Amino acid sequence: MNKYLNEQQYHPETLSVRAGAEMTEFGENSEALFLNSSFRFKNAAQAAARFGGTEPGNIYSRFTNPTVTMFQNKLAALEGAEQCVATSSGMSAILACVMGLCSAGDHVVASRSIFGTSVQLFSNILARWGLQVTFVSLTNLDEWQAAVTPKTKLFFVETPSNPLTEVCDIRALADIAHQTGAHLVVDNCFCTPAIQRPLELGADIIIHSATKYIDGQGRCLGGAVLGSKLLMEPVYGFLRTAGVTMSAFNAWVFLKGLETLFIRMEAHAKNALALAAWLEEQPQVARVHYPGLKSHPQHALAMQQQSSGGGIVSFEVKPKAGQSLQEAAWALIDATKLISITANLGDAKSTITHPATTTHSRVTAEARAAAGITDGLVRIAVGLEHVDDLKADLISLAL
Repeated sequence: MNKYLNEQQYHPETLSVRAGAEMTEFGENSEALFLNSSFRFKNAAQAAARFGGTEPGNIYSRFTNPTVTMFQNKLAALEGAEQCVATSSGMSAILACVMGLCSAGDHVVASRSIFGTSVQLFSNILARWGLQVTFVSLTNLDEWQAAVTPKTKLFFVETPSNPLTEVCDIRALADIAHQTGAHLVVDNCFCTPAIQRPLELGADIIIHSATKYIDGQGRCLGGAVLGSKLLMEPVYGFLRTAGVTMSAFNAWVFLKGLETLFIRMEAHAKNALALAAWLEEQPQVARVHYPGLKSHPQHALAMQQQSSGGGIVSFEVKPKAGQSLQEAAWALIDATKLISITANLGDAKSTITHPATTTHSRVTAEARAAAGITDGLVRIAVGLEHVDDLKADLISLAL
């Protein structure tokens, strides 16, 4: 935090612009970009003090860099967290969190409605190192309670989920986790602190893929883990040793992205709600998944936890005569001319993808079915274009 800025007296929108900045002696009004690997010390004693942790300061950009620190402080201020650890990607943020807080033989309960690569990380990578993982329904609290063992260290959720935008009761789930001695980890990628602040609802740790809405224009990879200083200490220790480090350049880009986060998320959500309502009226759409719609099964809960429905809309396409579900979904995607066919999200440009064959293609068919991901499901990350142009690009749904 800028030493002249008391974050308690400003609104989050102001903090997104002002928090975290530290000026050099040159008095720059925009955060400086430090593209260097190491930092000099005044003498050997200072070097020893820095490495020993008795004196704060920069050492080596693998784990201390002023630009990265400014990004960490700004995002922590927005999430209401004591500390943020920035990482090289969203997936490395999850890895750093688990490796920092868990050991071989420990147990994690995770929602089965999480990003496909997150499923792979838990099931195929971390499991090889002795981590036990149980996947349960995001919304069924009884399943979470029943899955707990004496070795359970973490509950892990995305809310809203990818790609069906399911919403869990963060406070209720946090209560179950805390009663069993576990910590609740919430991936807040879809909402960002502009829409949802999980720590205020009882969560212990927040995960971000900064690649998405925090950047906002599809430029850089990055991630973040946020929570108390006590919980972040081992996460930071893993990053310092393993080097899952955010680059200074990417941190600088994310700093600029955070300045417009609130106005962008408001515009994403406005467009997404209008598009979702239109999709519900189209004859070739069987069902629309969007928390901002009253038809969403967790709409009331979402509106308690979130300030809007966010920017992600998923829907299921009805096949025409002779078509399979996948053929119908692919035909729609291929007919678009404006919307970008890519699996990324959080961009100013709207994107469209077929989760079953992209983001969740490495998940087994049985696991996809259990998570509700059908072959007819299409996901749109609604961007900042005029919504009428997005509707026109999807006009084949009305034919």
